[in-house]
This record gives sequence, structure tokens and C-alpha cells, in this order.
Amino acid sequence: MRTVERASRNGDAPTIGGQHLPLRDQVLAVLRQRIVNGDYPPGERLTEDRLAADFGVSRNPVREALRVVEAEGFVIMVPRRGAVVATPDATTIADLFAVRERLEMLAARLAAERATPGDVAGLRRLLDEARVATEGVDFDTVAELNSAFHLRVIEISGNRWLASIASALYLHVQWVFRIGAAQRAPHSWIEHIHLVDTIEAGDVDAAEAAALAHVVAASAAALDKLSEG
Repeated sequence: MRTVERASRNGDAPTIGGQHLPLRDQVLAVLRQRIVNGDYPPGERLTEDRLAADFGVSRNPVREALRVVEAEGFVIMVPRRGAVVATPDATTIADLFAVRERLEMLAARLAAERATPGDVAGLRRLLDEARVATEGVDFDTVAELNSAFHLRVIEISGNRWLASIASALYLHVQWVFRIGAAQRAPHSWIEHIHLVDTIEAGDVDAAEAAALAHVVAASAAALDKLSEG
């Protein structure tokens, strides 16, 4: 997905229609990613004709994809305007971070119990990539790596129930993070380093505390960004 989007932003022709997936699923994947990355920012109107032209497809798969992203909360239907990219509000953000708090605290605790040296090395590679992307002001990649980092901690936790609910959640985490990534990225990277240090040390209480502090800081930053708007 990242490769398709980067190619599109670099001016190359999109590959929609050239993959072995139903056309609706291809349109959905790209539409969702463009919303999450801010290519279609909150408040932007998304007409079927405009999206069909953007993706080089007919209106039918666009219409079907719009129904899905509406159900997921990325798009709202506004009378006389049609589909509009949603704007996360204070309630949405509070609810999102309430779930993140419980999920990430448990994941961090379990990861501190179960992580292997290879797991820790993999997390540190993600941190290095995030540092490079932050220094390069590549905030689309920073947002993707932020979600990849947290999903990897959940995977390391070994709790399949956490993993099963995480993928949909972290699309929304990535979306909210991307909106304020320019301000949040340097702080998030430092907090992630501390979390990995506690996981590597096998200190379950410290890992849980680091995860909580990170989510609290991220929530405050997201709400501050919302108030600026």
C-alpha cells in the first residue's frame, strides 16, 4: 500500500485495476489510505465523479468504497454536499485514546514478559526508520511507522485477542496522528525509545507505565491540535 501511494505521489500512474483484487477493494484501500495520509484532508468533499477520475475507474466501485469508509467513520454524508472527509472531534479522540490506553498498557506489559532479543532489535529498527523519516520531514511515513511500531508491540505481546482488534483501530490512530504529526513526531519518537528500553529490560511495571505516559501525551497533543482548529 505504501508503495502504491508513493508511486502516485511521485507522478507515476496508479496501479488500480492491475492487482488481483476486486476493483472495489483496490479503490477502498487507496481511498482509505489517502484519507489517513491527509491527501484528502478533513472537511474535503469527495464526489463520486471526482474520485472516479482520480482513480481511473467507474463510479460503481467508488460508490461501494465510500459506503465502507463512511461505516468506518472516515467519511460523513452531509445533506446537499454528499460525502465529506470526517473531522475527528473531541469525543472521537477521547474514545479512541481510552481504548488505546488499555490496549497498549496490556500489550507493553506482555511484551516486556515475552520479547526476544530479535523482537527488541526489530523494534529498534522501526525506531531508526522513524528517526530518519522525522528528520526528513516525511510525516506520511512517520505516521505509518508509528502504527507499525504499536502493532509490532501488540504482536510481540502474543495475545491474539489484542491483535485481532488492533488493525482497524490503528488506521484511526494513524489518521489522528498524521493530522498533528509535524508537532508530535519528535516527542513520540523519544517516548517510543523509552518504551523499548523497558521492554528490553523485561520490566513489566515500567513498560506499562511507559505505555500509559505515551498514550496520555499523545491524547493531549491530539486534543491540543483539535483546539487550534
